[in-house]
This record gives sequence, structure tokens and C-alpha cells, in this order.
Amino acid sequence: MRIAVDAMGGDFAPKEIVQGAVEAAKKYGCAIVLVGDEGQIKSELQGEDMASLNISIVHASEVIGMDEHPAEAVRSKKDASIVVATRLVKEGTCDAVLSAGSTGAAVTAAQLILHRIRGVGRPAIATPMPTLDGVTLMLDSGANVDSKPEHLVQSAVMGALYAQYVFGIQNPRIGLLNIGEEATKGNEQTKETYELLQKEQSINFRGNAEGRDIPKGNFDVVICDGFVGNIVLKFAEGLAKTILGLIREEIRGAGIMARLGALLLLPTLRRLGRRLDVREYGGAPLLGVNGCCVIGHGSSDAKSIASAIGVTVDYVNGKVLDQIRDTLAKEEESHA
Repeated sequence: MRIAVDAMGGDFAPKEIVQGAVEAAKKYGCAIVLVGDEGQIKSELQGEDMASLNISIVHASEVIGMDEHPAEAVRSKKDASIVVATRLVKEGTCDAVLSAGSTGAAVTAAQLILHRIRGVGRPAIATPMPTLDGVTLMLDSGANVDSKPEHLVQSAVMGALYAQYVFGIQNPRIGLLNIGEEATKGNEQTKETYELLQKEQSINFRGNAEGRDIPKGNFDVVICDGFVGNIVLKFAEGLAKTILGLIREEIRGAGIMARLGALLLLPTLRRLGRRLDVREYGGAPLLGVNGCCVIGHGSSDAKSIASAIGVTVDYVNGKVLDQIRDTLAKEEESHA
């Protein structure tokens, strides 16, 4: 397996990206192609035992910034790191691409270079959200701010397949994110989507999901448009950091007995921190494009990148892309 990593994408690139790639190469044993400024990448790799690492470099002279218009930048910057990395997948040189840079640029590059799977109107980012007993897969979490009901149904089908073949959840429970569990609740988009989901026989639709159902794990897959999903994602990340910060603050301000009690609870608190840490997953797949594309957090550090590469490995090994293609092709035949 060969994974193309956009070494110049992200707030802390290339240092953290390269360090994360080194960690992942050691942990997963996959081949990694770092795409970006060759001089900077080599500088970050100094001191590493390159003979034992399956890491190579492909030079790219340009970078797409977070403030640039995604479509214009992808079209004009042919030698941008995300463009070159995505092209490696298109050419068959690499099996997947990972970027923690501009989400818009990564999504645009995937659509323009890899193209959408036949039958997919809009691709969707599938983000795992931590729950009491595992994860809930939420999509879309930012690829499209506006989605038609039929696009949300496609997201449900793709999300169900990802949950099945990557997380091992048989017949995953699908929920539509809404303001209430009743079928009559919501705006016109959710009402129409609800009706379409009820008719979709290839998935296990369980009705509307409220916001609190996500952390409770009442559904395996929750569907929404990218505008709502991205707000939910950023709120959850902020809330997790706030909770951990409040716990530390209370412990520091407590008496000696409380501190001793916290010391005894330290292993438990560390496990809690890991469960709430977004870096444990690191990346989210872009489902619906004709290639494996994983998008990382813009603030990714080395741990996040290593985790995101792990997500990419699972995506490729799970053959999710083939499952999505086959399922949508069969649905298209049945509707013909």
C-alpha cells in the first residue's frame, strides 16, 4: 500500500506532517510518499533512519493556502502539493491521498482529478464521533454546505457501507439529524429526506436523530448536510477541550485530599482524555469520489497525522470504494 501525503497542508506543515508520516510508517508498515517542497521535507527527515522507513518524496513547488478560493487555486496551481498528491492516486502510483490542508482544496482536487463515482451527486466527509461505547459516523461534516435530499440519501448509503466494512458494524442504524424525533419535525429538506430514506431498502433507517443521540451512540450513522455537520463537529471538538480543561482547573484548585484522589484516578482520566481527543482518529474519508481520499484537521500535529494514516490504511483495506461503486451501480440498474 502506498499513501500520498500532502506534506505542505496544515497549520504546522511540513514539520508535524513529516513527523506523523514517520510514526505511521513505523506503526503500519505502509509506503508513504511525501508530496511538497523537497528541501523542506528532507530537512525535517534529518536524523531519521531512512533505510528502515519506506518513505519517498515527490517534489511540488506550490501550496494552496487556507484563504484561497479552492476551485480557482486547484485549477491554476497545477504543481500544488494537494494537486500533485491527488494526481498520484489518479495515475495509480498511490492507493490513497491524505491532506490536512484546505478542506475545500482537497475536496475540489478529488472531484476534478479523481471525479465522482457514477451515481453520486455530492461527495461527503464521514467523521467518526466518540460515543459511550464506540463511535457514531457523521456525514457530511463539511464537503457541501448545501445538499439536496437525494444527496443525503446517497450519504446514508455510503456511510452505512463504511460503517460496515471499516468498523465491522453489521446492518448499521441510520439516523437523520433533526430538531426532533417525530417524522413531522424539521425543515423542508429534512422532511423530504425522511420520506426518501424510508423508501431506501438498502439501509437500516431508524428515523430522526437529535443532537444528543450522537454522543449517546443511539445511531451508528447520522446524516446531515455539510453546513450543519461542520458546526456539530467544531462544537464537539471545543466542548471536549473545555471539559478536559475544567477538570484540570478544578483539580489544581482543590485541596490536598482531592488532589490525592485525582492521582488515584489518573489512569481513568487519561483514558477519558484519549476518548475525547480528536487526534485519536485524525482524519475523515471523503466518500463518493473515485479514489481513496482522507482529510485531516487543519491543526493536525504528528499524532493526528499518524492516526489519519491509520484511517487511510483501514479505508483501503476495507475495500470501501469498491463496495460503494458496486452498491450504487446495482441501485442504478434497479431504477432503470
